[in-house]
Amino acid sequence: MGTRKPNGASSIYLGADGKWHGRVTVGVKDDGTPDRRHVKRKTEAQVIKAVRELERQRDSGNVRKAGQRWTVVKWLTHWIENIAVPPAIRESTHSGYKVDVMTHLIPGIGAHRLDKLEPEHLEKLYAKIQRSGRKAGTAHHVHRTIRAALNEAVRRGHITKNPAKLAKPPALTDAEIEPYDIEEIRRLLKAADALPRNSARWGIALALGLRQGEALGLRWEHVDLDKGILRVRRSRQRPKYAHGCDAQPCGRKPGYCPKRKQVNEATSDTKSKAGRRVIGLPDELVILLRKHRAEQEKDRRAARQLWQEGGWVFTTATGQPVSPYTDYHEWKGLLKAAGLRDGRLHDARHTAATVLLILGVPERTVMAIMGWSASGMAARYQHVTDGIRQTVAKQVGGLIWEAQEEIKEGPGEAN
Repeated sequence: MGTRKPNGASSIYLGADGKWHGRVTVGVKDDGTPDRRHVKRKTEAQVIKAVRELERQRDSGNVRKAGQRWTVVKWLTHWIENIAVPPAIRESTHSGYKVDVMTHLIPGIGAHRLDKLEPEHLEKLYAKIQRSGRKAGTAHHVHRTIRAALNEAVRRGHITKNPAKLAKPPALTDAEIEPYDIEEIRRLLKAADALPRNSARWGIALALGLRQGEALGLRWEHVDLDKGILRVRRSRQRPKYAHGCDAQPCGRKPGYCPKRKQVNEATSDTKSKAGRRVIGLPDELVILLRKHRAEQEKDRRAARQLWQEGGWVFTTATGQPVSPYTDYHEWKGLLKAAGLRDGRLHDARHTAATVLLILGVPERTVMAIMGWSASGMAARYQHVTDGIRQTVAKQVGGLIWEAQEEIKEGPGEAN
């Protein structure tokens, strides 16, 4: 007489269809009934292996959650519309995620079942993105997006492992950054003096290293010129627009609609907690900001009723906050007016960090000024300039060759 198996024990049997079947109890469903999984294979050895794998997942707590079988497109759509959304993440981060999901991930791998997605599927997608002419950085950003989405799927039990953690992302080569030297900074500031407004914007960028959003998000309430300090509290966002022409559609994109409406706030929290900081202002920058405030008052009087008071430090001719797009093109024009090589707007931040290196400012102080949360950022932002190289070369040369001269002369011979 055979011994009866205990309740919940796995079972393996040959079915009437000629296939081998296995059933494993892995837990309890939401309704309280046993969650018993079924596997089917051609041979007994195959089904035993599948049953053992299910048991291993159950015992380690990594078994896939019961319920609907997600496809990649369904999961990514749910994730980007309901989970990875502000205020849980920054609005700019959400925008980047959404571009990756809609432009690359759903068209590229959306038809796969979520639990069947493999690292090789992702690697083929990354290669395809680069073959289409996109940079490796684009494919790398897509990799970070799918990794974040699948991490959440693992956390919720929809899959047991994240294939993006196994996939090899494209290699990124750091672009060589050459910050502007002291003489070039002076030329930039001289060119900025000729601007019709907001010349102090570039003094702040080059002397204090504020990020673009931090500088454009400044309000006068954040600046104390008597005490010579500046508080970084908010960051300017890229405006997002919706149509305002519902009655008679203009047929244009929302950003070009004549009656467009901005749908996001002008500013958001700083990039990180370390970004909220207080910075001391050099006396020269205080003078520059006082001059800028007097010039802004002239703009206010000239604009009259068209002036839109928002308390912004840097504004348009009618008091509105400066657009990041406009600010970028003003930087490019400034470089051209100063007769300098082309550079990214973010290079102004690298330049400011390098000036602090030249001055020998302690690392912790540099972190506080730049708003870094990790000390490793210093290695990325502080660069050895030609002036530093030449100084070091002279010091090395003087030490070596001066020592050689001393050896040649030698001590006087004894009588």
